[in-house]
Amino acid sequence: MKIQNKLFLFLFGFSLTLVTVLVLLMQWSIGKGMVEYVVSKEIETFKPIMSKLSQVYKVESNWRSMTGDHAKFRRLISQQLDGSDFDDAQRKRDPEHRRLRKQDGMSPPLKHNRPPSRNDFNGRNPPKRESHYALLDIDEKLIVGNYHQSLEYVKTPVKLNNSIIGFFAISKRNQLTQGYEVDFIEQQRHYLWLIALFVMGLVALVTFPLARHVVEPIKLITRGMHKLTQGDYQQTIDLKRQDELGQLSRDYNELALTLTENESARKRWLANISHELRTPVAILRGELEAMLDKVRPLTLSNITSANDEVKHLQRLIDDLNLLTSADIGGMRYRKQHEDLVLLMQGETEKYRGYLADADISLTLEFSVQEVNIYADINRLVQLFENIINNCIKYSSATQLNISVKLDELTARQVIIVFDDDGVGVDDKHLSHLFEHLYRVEDSRNRKTGGSGLGLSICRHIVVAHQGEISAGHSMLGGLAIMIKLPLA
Repeated sequence: MKIQNKLFLFLFGFSLTLVTVLVLLMQWSIGKGMVEYVVSKEIETFKPIMSKLSQVYKVESNWRSMTGDHAKFRRLISQQLDGSDFDDAQRKRDPEHRRLRKQDGMSPPLKHNRPPSRNDFNGRNPPKRESHYALLDIDEKLIVGNYHQSLEYVKTPVKLNNSIIGFFAISKRNQLTQGYEVDFIEQQRHYLWLIALFVMGLVALVTFPLARHVVEPIKLITRGMHKLTQGDYQQTIDLKRQDELGQLSRDYNELALTLTENESARKRWLANISHELRTPVAILRGELEAMLDKVRPLTLSNITSANDEVKHLQRLIDDLNLLTSADIGGMRYRKQHEDLVLLMQGETEKYRGYLADADISLTLEFSVQEVNIYADINRLVQLFENIINNCIKYSSATQLNISVKLDELTARQVIIVFDDDGVGVDDKHLSHLFEHLYRVEDSRNRKTGGSGLGLSICRHIVVAHQGEISAGHSMLGGLAIMIKLPLA
């Protein structure tokens, strides 16, 4: 079964159960409340009898005159009930009441003017839908009336001078069988079921579109995920929603974009590696074949040229191995607390020497005297040498400025900036300079564009030190490499 149908059936079934339970509870509450109302009204009707009974008790200060006198007790009740809502004679004349009593298998009620027999008051199977009355003494023992142990009674105190002298007991009603109260209850039950049907109709009208509204985006995302598994990354899902499904669609689009970029990077990586490896191998093979065919003489200079290609191939393989190790976490770091300023000053003369051979002047700026960092010295030296070699080989610069300062915003980082006055890099290339095998020059000439691995290695070294590296435009007009490292 589809999730949309499951959701609809679940919501509709839950609503149906809830509405049914509510209707039944409301019907029970209405019936219970009406019964309690009728009982309280009946008690109110018999308050004059309680006053008469208290006067009877006052004469002899006991219940002796009422004990066992059922006829007298019945007359008091009949006189009080004449013309009231609880008049048996009135109910007997009511055709609806006679019909209900006939359905219940009950005989017509006794007339008020017939003295009650023993069975009327002390029968073992009293009709539960009729009211039974009794007078009890202060110990709740029967004095006169119809008192059955199988029935539950409401006992109202009979008082004389604010003292309780007995109880007037009226049997509780479990349900109503006559009068306008029954008609009212039946009418309310009928209306409640009509309301329930109307509500379930509204639930059906609302639930199905709601289920569709929830499930339709899931269907789109499911179809999109299936396409992703088939390798089709050129797609997006545009859901104009502000809920979790809208966020899921945006994350899906980000995933598709990331997979597209990764696929392009993978293809570019394979193409670049094959090109980088094929070039030196082809040159080396050509030189060796030329010497074997005696096109070129077997001289020391020709062997040295072939050896240079082998060295270049070896460096390329070493860089690739280093990058692969960095990607899988294989690069080892032996970190310790070091003074960065002292390290930079110690390496300055070495940098200054081979920068001078390339006609590049070096300027150092230290805004702090000491910077304590937790780093691997050998990896930092490798990082700085890669950046300086990149400047020498590809920037055509005449000046390089290295500055070291603290981050004024956080005061928790040191910022190292390499600025040159070379040709610089266009904005479109700045964010890609640290990618594997990325080179600004599309021709991929190794003499002018390099292998594109040096800056990638720099990024891995900086990230391994929990730092950041970025490229931008230099104040001198060329390229600026900015490195941020955390303080120890």
